[in-house]
Amino acid sequence: MASLSPVLLQATPVQVARGEGAYLYDTDGRRHLDFTAGIGVTSTGHCHPKVVAAAQEQVATLIHGQYTTVMHQPLLRLAERLGDVLPPTLDSVFFLNSGSEAVEASVRLARHATGRPLVVAFDGGFHGRTMGAAALTSSGAKIRSGNGPLMGGVEFAPFPYAFRYGWSEEETVAFALRELDRLLITAAPAADVAAFIIEPVLGEGGYVPTPPAFLEGLRERADAHGILLIADEVQTGFGRTGLFWGHQHSSVTPDILITAKGLASGFPLSGIAASAELMAKARPGSQGGTYGGNAVACAAALATLDVIEEEGLVANAAEQGTRLLEGLRKVAADHPGIADVRGLGLMVGNEFCTPDGAPDPKAAAAAHARAAELGLLLLTCGATGNVVRMIPPLIVTAEQVDDAVALWRSAVAG
Repeated sequence: MASLSPVLLQATPVQVARGEGAYLYDTDGRRHLDFTAGIGVTSTGHCHPKVVAAAQEQVATLIHGQYTTVMHQPLLRLAERLGDVLPPTLDSVFFLNSGSEAVEASVRLARHATGRPLVVAFDGGFHGRTMGAAALTSSGAKIRSGNGPLMGGVEFAPFPYAFRYGWSEEETVAFALRELDRLLITAAPAADVAAFIIEPVLGEGGYVPTPPAFLEGLRERADAHGILLIADEVQTGFGRTGLFWGHQHSSVTPDILITAKGLASGFPLSGIAASAELMAKARPGSQGGTYGGNAVACAAALATLDVIEEEGLVANAAEQGTRLLEGLRKVAADHPGIADVRGLGLMVGNEFCTPDGAPDPKAAAAAHARAAELGLLLLTCGATGNVVRMIPPLIVTAEQVDDAVALWRSAVAG
């Protein structure tokens, strides 16, 4: 008898029987308020009726049409529909299955387009677990440990994590940009750098929003040196931060945008977007894949776009995200162990520290576990696991946000 790998440890003890909206129901029939959304994947909630109907209809018509062999309508329609939400300059798309694949495709495109070998990533970033994506990742040792040698040609620069440094955001941004400038004349000469890659909000790295001034500084340097700017919007895209894309909290438009997670409400689908001129610089045969742009996943993504638009979910993410952030900060005010509460939209982190300011992963783990016992499902993140993150679906209501805050208050009380 075979069994699952013992390395696949669950973040919660729940065995799910079904999901509906913002709730999961376990095999005993108990209801859990799901503020994990499958790590930001079930953007329209569990089993949204319109997404279910679209997938069911597509399954009965065409399940798989391999897109370098034949073309199918859901793929073509999705490419066209994404033009309604992407920045106007990003008018060419390529679909894959996972975020890691899309990250590697973006790097491959950048190297082909520029003829340069190096990529600069930023401390605390998470870009995936495959060999190339892991090489760009520094959110925690578990992704890199025992996995070398990883893909070469990657250098890391400081991320402006103001809370960690203990400085103002302005001071931290200035420091990080100075260090990047130094990197570009030392270990990563600007003339050899193909791309900068960054998350608009650090995900696994601790749910830290990237200051707009830092993104704008990256754009300035990219333009000055002929470097491409890649926005990894795997977790921040599709309304998660209260705008359709996380980079829109700044004045910056990336050269390449990566999307996945919430794109198809739970079906495996990812993609990269760039200008047609840039995309055409990819070498022949460098873009493809057996399952990329699967017909059922594309149908689900089209339905996801419909639901987001019809139900005003981007605006809801902004409104409920503000409500969630305010509620969690009130909880933190009564619990000194929660040293920082931060986020954008429905992407909020609670950072636990000891009285002397050191990370406190034990307190975070205890609060996380207690919340699960009370019926609130959450996740941890950060280099030491001392941040508890909340990622509700975009359909979450004010009542559900208030319920989550009340459960969280009980959880941190012990």
